[in-house]
Amino acid sequence: MSNYTELSFTSDDGLRLYARDYAGSSGPARLPVICIHGLTRNSADFDELAPLLAAQSRRVLALDVRGRGHSQRDPNPDNYNPAVYAGDVARLMSDLGIARAIFVGTSMGGLITMTLAAQHIDLVAAAVINDIGPVLSEKGLARIAGYAGKGASLQSWDDAAGFVKDINLCAFPDNSDEDWGKWARRAFAPDADGRLAPRYDPNIAIAIQTGKLRPTSLAARMAFRRLARKRPVLLVRGELSDLLEARQADWMRRAAPAMQYVEVPKVGHAPMLTEPAALEAIGAFLAALP
Repeated sequence: MSNYTELSFTSDDGLRLYARDYAGSSGPARLPVICIHGLTRNSADFDELAPLLAAQSRRVLALDVRGRGHSQRDPNPDNYNPAVYAGDVARLMSDLGIARAIFVGTSMGGLITMTLAAQHIDLVAAAVINDIGPVLSEKGLARIAGYAGKGASLQSWDDAAGFVKDINLCAFPDNSDEDWGKWARRAFAPDADGRLAPRYDPNIAIAIQTGKLRPTSLAARMAFRRLARKRPVLLVRGELSDLLEARQADWMRRAAPAMQYVEVPKVGHAPMLTEPAALEAIGAFLAALP
């Protein structure tokens, strides 16, 4: 039995989008948390973290960004960009009557959070930014471009586990076969022919494959500075990350001296946020918030 309810909502341009809704435990109501996944991932990424946060009397929403998971695919690939994604988040909050929330954004989810802060800072109470920033490594972007949107359908769950292992072993060298199997079941689903296909629209990768997603931009830097200046922020970085390397994280820390920071050992891009170091930092960060 799942520990969440499923909800759907309609974007401003008419797409049916999906989210998991974890009810907060009994106790004084606290600010809700909205979790947003990375480029090729989906709401299942938070199936361990979300219940832990909900146990702290916080309602937790984990989205399937358009084109991923149970959310509808967009017929216009140009809409696969952070500004449109941020608009979808704002629509969900409006529909549910949520005036402001704490955000947990992994990779692309962190970019969406920064973009939302630039558009509607009033909606963002605080943010956990997971292994992403306005200044990125070309090495990590090239690695992601090498696999995003290119996952062929596979015949078995063992094949799917092997596929995600091949892509991600450099970032998770200590993962067990069980870990890879769980990852595969989050990332793949049976298609109409009974084969296993990635749970995303391949067109989501066009921006990164064509170089439209640049390693840095003035708009991204301004959005990050605005968020970090006006709201509490925790930056989580994987020690082995090739997307947010140490020098990019150092730039963020210099640009936002008040920002909290934690480095997750022996993990690359991007931490699952269930690692002890990440959980401890997130727990302390949220404990200080209403």
